[in-house]
Amino acid sequence: MLELGVKFLISYFIGSLMGSMIMGKLRGGVDIRTMGSGNAGGTNALRTQGLIFAVGVVIIDIGKGVIGAGVVPELNVPFIAEDPMLSRTWLTLCCSAAAVLGHVWPIYHGFKGGKGAGTLIGTLVILGPNLIIGVLLIWAWVLVVSGFVGLATMSAASALPIYLAFVMQLEDQPLFIYTAVMAMCIIFWHRSNIQRMRDGTEHRNTGLMVFRRKGGGSSDEQS
Repeated sequence: MLELGVKFLISYFIGSLMGSMIMGKLRGGVDIRTMGSGNAGGTNALRTQGLIFAVGVVIIDIGKGVIGAGVVPELNVPFIAEDPMLSRTWLTLCCSAAAVLGHVWPIYHGFKGGKGAGTLIGTLVILGPNLIIGVLLIWAWVLVVSGFVGLATMSAASALPIYLAFVMQLEDQPLFIYTAVMAMCIIFWHRSNIQRMRDGTEHRNTGLMVFRRKGGGSSDEQS
């Protein structure tokens, strides 16, 4: 259990390294949490700081998930012996989840972070790279139909466990549990967007909508 606890914390600390804050430091102290919607994710970065800034944010946030899922579980931590009773699969999934949690509640930035989607994608690069194309296609489809970035993110995350439940075999049960838990978390972290959609005040990116309606606004920030 010591190995699990230490590596979980390492992944959490890595996840707490916010791409938007790092890019903001490089740009002279910009904090996008004080701009736009106040979200620390890639969409708000794109809207308030431009493409290059946003690409940097996305690369860092996805990279945290890759490191949390693919590097930390295999680390040889000084004075921490490998636990023979600990499943390597569950260790990897716990480290992956820790990186996502660090992104959402970063210890270095007052526990005010993003909404987990970019770092979740990073973990899937390691855990299920064959799932990424499908996730991105669903995300893009919902976005161009609805114009809601948050709805697209929640739909794509929710599609993962549904797909695994119907297609994958029993040996993939840990991955199913991970994606199901992450989907519920993504929905919870977007609860303010859900409320705004219910109230009819959620912003839309009408420029990306295939069936464009009159009115509406620009996209809200989810990442």
